[in-house]
Amino acid sequence: MLRRGFLGLLCWTCVLASSLVLIPAGTAFAQSYKVLRRIPVGGEGGWDYVRVDPDAQRIYLSRGTHMMVVDEASGKVVGDLPNTKGIHGVALAPDLGKGYTSNGQANTVTVFDPKTLKPISEIKTTGDDPDSIIYDPVTKRIFTFNGRGNNATAIDATTDKVVGTVNLNGKPEEPALDGRGNMYVNLEDKSSILEFDTKTLAVKGTWPLAPCDGPSALAMDTKTHRLFAACDKMITVFNADTNKVVATPAIGGDPDGNGFDPATGLIFATVREGFVSVIHEDTPDKYTVVGNVQTQFGARTMALDPKTHHVFTVTADYKPAGAPTPDNPRPRPQPIANSFVILELGPQ
Repeated sequence: MLRRGFLGLLCWTCVLASSLVLIPAGTAFAQSYKVLRRIPVGGEGGWDYVRVDPDAQRIYLSRGTHMMVVDEASGKVVGDLPNTKGIHGVALAPDLGKGYTSNGQANTVTVFDPKTLKPISEIKTTGDDPDSIIYDPVTKRIFTFNGRGNNATAIDATTDKVVGTVNLNGKPEEPALDGRGNMYVNLEDKSSILEFDTKTLAVKGTWPLAPCDGPSALAMDTKTHRLFAACDKMITVFNADTNKVVATPAIGGDPDGNGFDPATGLIFATVREGFVSVIHEDTPDKYTVVGNVQTQFGARTMALDPKTHHVFTVTADYKPAGAPTPDNPRPRPQPIANSFVILELGPQ
C-alpha cells in the first residue's frame, strides 16, 4: 500500500471543514455527512491502514513500528503494541479471540490478544512485504497480500500455521471477501482484479478494470456482488458475476481508502488532497455522486464503523516541502511531530 507518496498540489485550503460540498442529487442522509470530531492522538511514526472494531468500539492504527489502539468513544489511547516493524494493517478474528498485524519490513505477522493487547506469537510470511491483511471467517484463515512477493500467504488462524501461498502474478493492494468462499484483490501494477478460492487457494481468474489506472482500495456489496475499486479520479464498479466493469462514478485524485455501508448504500473514498467522496448505490449498476466532505491534506486511508455509520480517517499537520536539491529533486511535505490526528465523519 505504499504507492502513496505525497503527490499532488498541497492545498492548505483543504484543512478541516465542517460541511458537505454538495453535488446535485443523492439522499438526504448522505448529504448530512460532516466532520464531527478531531481526535488528537500524537505519537511517533507514519501510518497506513485503519481498522475499526465495531463491537469493542476500538480503532486500530498502524504507526510504522508499532500499533496504537484508541477507544472509539473517549478518543483515548488504550494500548500500544511494539515491535511490528513496517506495520501496514490489522486483521481481527473475533470468533477466535485473536488479532493479527502485517509487518512489511520484517516479513512477519504478529499474533496478539485483542483483550490484553499483548503479543502471542510471530509468523513468517511466504512473500516479501506483507501489506494488506484480512480474516476469512468461512475458512478461519488469515491472508496477507505481499507487495514485493506478488503473492498471498494463507495462515490457519486456529493453529497460526502457514497452509499455503497464492501466486498473484502482480502487485496486490487491498482484498475483499464475498462471503461465498471467494477472495478478490486489486493488482495495482496490472490495473486488474484477481479472484481465488479461499479454501483450495486456486486462482479463478484475472480481469481488467479499465478505464481504472492503479487500483488501490477495495470494498464490496456482497448482496449485489459488486466490487468498488478505488482508482485515480474514479470508483470502478465491477460486477463479480459477469466480470465486467459496469460504472465509474467520479471521485478525487490519488485515493487510498474506501468503504461500503450496506445499511445506507453509501460508498466512501478518501483522497490525499483532503476530502472524502460520497457516492450512493441507487441500483447495482447506477450510482449517484452525492458530494465531497472536506477533511485535511494527507488523510488517505479510512475505516467504516457499520454500527454507527461513521467514517474514520487519519492524517497530520505538514511542513511545506523544502527547496529541490540534486539529491532530492521532488521534496515532499513532511509531517510535524506529534500532530497525528483521527478525523471522525458522520451524519449530523
